[in-house]
Amino acid sequence: MLLVLISFLGIHFFLRDVQAQSVTQPDAHVTVFEGDSVELRCNYSYGGALYLFWYMQHRGQGLQLLLKYFSGDPVVHGVNGFEAEFQKSKSSFHLKKASVHLSDSAVYFCALSAQYFGAQSKETEGRKGTRV
Repeated sequence: MLLVLISFLGIHFFLRDVQAQSVTQPDAHVTVFEGDSVELRCNYSYGGALYLFWYMQHRGQGLQLLLKYFSGDPVVHGVNGFEAEFQKSKSSFHLKKASVHLSDSAVYFCALSAQYFGAQSKETEGRKGTRV
């Protein structure tokens, strides 16, 4: 079965100290067959300490947090077999899954924040994402 993944632009923030941070998802749509692997790219621009997140949203539902990176091991394992790797040298945090299922068809959002706001956080404001 064919799955279509859509990646929208990431979330942009402007900090009170006038430093700008941004996230971009270069792939607007990603199409894969069920059982294939998938990678959704996320690139960020920010020089300070940061927190990175991946969310998914099924049609008509709220955001579901897949995984988050604060520090430590650059490979983060999330729910449902998703993982992402923080690569500071490439300013990237790409989401991967070894074998996609029909239930993975959704919109995916990469987000960053200079501070952690908790589960109901401001880093999801003004979002656009990638549809899978």
